[in-house]
Amino acid sequence: MTISFEPEPEFQEKLNWVERFVREELEPIDHLIIGEEARRLGGGHGVFAEDRLDFGPKFAEHIKRLQEQVRAQGLWALHLGPELGGPGFGQVKLCLLNEILARAGIAPRIFGTAAPDTGNMELIAHNGTPEQKKRWLEPLMNGEFRSCYSMTEPHAGSDPGQFKCRAWREGDGWVLNGYKWFSSYADMSKLLIVMAITDPDKPLIERASMFLVPRETPGIEIIRNVGMLHEPLGHGAHGYVRYNMVRLPADALLGKEGSGFAGAQTRLSGGRIHHAMRAVGICNQALEMMSERVLSRETKGSLLSEKQMVQEAIADSYIELTQFRLHVLYAAFLIDKYRAYTREVRREIAAVKVSAPKVMQSIVYRALHLHGSLGASNETRLGRMWMNVPWMGIVDGPTEVHKVTVAQQVLRKAKASEGLFPSYHLPAEIERARAKFADLIERDLSAY
Repeated sequence: MTISFEPEPEFQEKLNWVERFVREELEPIDHLIIGEEARRLGGGHGVFAEDRLDFGPKFAEHIKRLQEQVRAQGLWALHLGPELGGPGFGQVKLCLLNEILARAGIAPRIFGTAAPDTGNMELIAHNGTPEQKKRWLEPLMNGEFRSCYSMTEPHAGSDPGQFKCRAWREGDGWVLNGYKWFSSYADMSKLLIVMAITDPDKPLIERASMFLVPRETPGIEIIRNVGMLHEPLGHGAHGYVRYNMVRLPADALLGKEGSGFAGAQTRLSGGRIHHAMRAVGICNQALEMMSERVLSRETKGSLLSEKQMVQEAIADSYIELTQFRLHVLYAAFLIDKYRAYTREVRREIAAVKVSAPKVMQSIVYRALHLHGSLGASNETRLGRMWMNVPWMGIVDGPTEVHKVTVAQQVLRKAKASEGLFPSYHLPAEIERARAKFADLIERDLSAY
């Protein structure tokens, strides 16, 4: 399989259309949302996120028209394969598309790729029964409602060995009981996919199961919504949830009992590479902003762009971004090649997951710094980009966990030396070389 990241002309036309569409149609909606957030906060009404978008029926119809334009281009739910109603582009093409979509926060909603819905679709598609797919997957793919993935716990983060939320059989169904943390969009979702321990005595990989839980089920309590760093206390979209003896029917089980952790890894691996793809787009936007700024401002008698230290910042940002982007594309290529999350694929996904927050921190900080007081203000997107840096290091597993994965996979290909000195010890290497070429060399080399 040849490695090539250059799209064919037909797909390049799609990319060109997406870029125009995002810049001309979607970025202005983002700006409208940011303005409404500011207005509501000024009036004490809280954050107005795109997921709570409500500018009246006329604007809602406009959103639908934009979604129909995406469908007409064959770009709806572009993360899915054709067997699920998506275009089946593969990960490399998806990478090129996500770089553009990252420019607008509203883009996932317009393109049918909003998280956590994307991963939830894949979970139901791979593990759901025909009845579950008909009830939940089809309308979810059509964008008829939002969904939530409720896995993380307040005391354990995403460490499955520490999970306490339990589910057990009772009568003809299940009872779900426990707490979950950072269950994004729990209060506005119609469906929650909940991970719970069903047999604590089994090996770790077999302890948990996943359940399809309708939001209106009695016993679901939103303790509070938690916000991100840039949002004021008391406002946000990430639910702290109590499942208070929630009773579920037998068919609420998603997949086999005990298969929850295995299913989650498939979902999370896809999410990790997609986060890295969008990080490329965010960094590229920061580099564009940085470049425009230094070409527009003067200090000490010349443009910022003429200062060598500024040129160093531009060059370092470009180099880091290009290296990171090529690594992400390579990881996407391997997924397309193997069509499975093999060890080699998981290694590269973990590696780009580790790199993403570091590259974002480096490039966004330079852009923010070179904007001076404007960069430190709330009047550009740079502040929001900067607040996403720590989130990128935590989401779908902390950086440290992925470093362990990378190291373990690298070490699998290495072998310990058998003797006192390593296999590459030069005195031994020289002796082996002399023995190899002894018949070809006419003079004595022992003195060396």
